[in-house]
Amino acid sequence: MSEPIRYPISDDLKRLMAGENETVFRILESRFCVAIQTRLPGLFIEAKEENSNIQATLTLLDQIKLAAQNGTPISGEWIRRLLEPQHEVLSSELENIPSEPILRNRYGFPVVPRTKNQYDLIKAVEKNDIIFAKGPAGTGKTFLAVALAVASLERHEAERICLVRPAVEAGESLGYLPGDLKEKIAPYLRPIHDSLAELLAPEKLKHYQEIGAIEVAPLAYMRGRTLKRAFIILDEAQNTTVAQMKMFLTRLGTHSKAIITGDASQVDLAKGTVSGLNHAIDLLQHIHGIAHVEFNGTDVLRHRLVKDVIAAYEKNAGQTK
Repeated sequence: MSEPIRYPISDDLKRLMAGENETVFRILESRFCVAIQTRLPGLFIEAKEENSNIQATLTLLDQIKLAAQNGTPISGEWIRRLLEPQHEVLSSELENIPSEPILRNRYGFPVVPRTKNQYDLIKAVEKNDIIFAKGPAGTGKTFLAVALAVASLERHEAERICLVRPAVEAGESLGYLPGDLKEKIAPYLRPIHDSLAELLAPEKLKHYQEIGAIEVAPLAYMRGRTLKRAFIILDEAQNTTVAQMKMFLTRLGTHSKAIITGDASQVDLAKGTVSGLNHAIDLLQHIHGIAHVEFNGTDVLRHRLVKDVIAAYEKNAGQTK
């Protein structure tokens, strides 16, 4: 057998990752036929037999470490749900996930795909210039898209990032919000700012914004522009009209990429208005260079109850007026 591989990690984070009585590590040992030693500083992972999967173990440890750092309570139940057949990343697929993360966040922790569909989104971005990512809330669509955009900017593949959202009211009126137009729009752009703040140190984020390398704006500000050498993200795209979606897609200039994210179950458009998201996916699905990744409830990475909430609403769809 090969020599043990050391996985460097602090004792405090090791305790957060291990779960009660190191249940999480024992589950990984059983699943991937490895031995995980925890007594020395860091972790030591050793193959137990010929079909041991060291790479899959390391990939899962990266995901667990990131989740623990982000405040997710790690337990045996949590890791079992991650490895459930309906939404696990199979061992053979884990071997194909690059060992290098998309990037490291402001705290130095790796940003890696945590589900099969997240991995599929990364591969789709590598091969296509327009990518639709549709699915329920909490599946990591927006955060992963922003991470891919920031990584592209840091590697100098893109000269700027444009992060846009339609300012559509979710049962509230902009007119009743305090402040000028910029202040009224700010709450709609808050989720994108939150993602950027997690990925970039404040000084670097401020610098990028000051030089125009990162722009966060409402969708209406895109009209009449051509975005070259840019990485563009349209978030909450279910709240675009067909005309707005066409306007956005035709902003794409040379050497640019666009990711369009949305949740078709949360449309806030006026009754009878066709959402530009589903219309565009159906209309453009056979065009080379355009991809569509469908997320579902098994990709939800928020509180465990969010999956159950989504499933209940999906089951009840069409039964309420």
